[in-house]
Amino acid sequence: MQKFNLHKGLVAPMDRENVDTDAIIPKQFLKSIRKTGFGPNLFDEWRYLDAGEPGQDPATRRPNPDFVLNQPRYAGASILLARKNFGCGSSREHAPWALDQYGFRAIIAPSFADIFFNNSFKNGLLPIVLPEATVDQLFNEALAFAGFTLTVDLERQVIVRPQGEEIPFEVQAFRKFCLQNGFDDIGLTLRQADKIRAFELERLAQKPWLARSMVS
Repeated sequence: MQKFNLHKGLVAPMDRENVDTDAIIPKQFLKSIRKTGFGPNLFDEWRYLDAGEPGQDPATRRPNPDFVLNQPRYAGASILLARKNFGCGSSREHAPWALDQYGFRAIIAPSFADIFFNNSFKNGLLPIVLPEATVDQLFNEALAFAGFTLTVDLERQVIVRPQGEEIPFEVQAFRKFCLQNGFDDIGLTLRQADKIRAFELERLAQKPWLARSMVS
């Protein structure tokens, strides 16, 4: 999982409430058994005018010129500004995968659905909760100024506006530790690899009938 410490990025404002996970990555793309390749189909039904299916070449699709991510001023955006209850609906982990693989590193919103919120941290994506009035101000600035960027400083837990004004945000200490070190659940487990191996060796020595040998 990619580490997150300090990130400066272009902001894309998505002015919609209750964006659900089927909108983030529609159900037909969940057929893939891989964890990669979902970025081109992020917000597929809003992003394209034609129906999308797995395996299609994005270059052959018809982009929706009115959708925010298709507007040239937001090309390369890596911070998504959203409205309340972002990520509601089904619990698909593909949603944070698609956002991350598109290029987003952080999402700012007044509130998130719980499962999406948890899945985001586990996949290297930082969801930031700010008061609705503050989010409104950021929307106004992102819409008013082309090239509007923000800097997310996870160590200090602040968002820095272009003028230098800082907006504090909260993040649970353990989640912060995992993001800063790039630890997903597997990475956390592998930190204890020596202890796990020692336990298994001792267990097999005491109960050899459980296995013929232990793979190192």
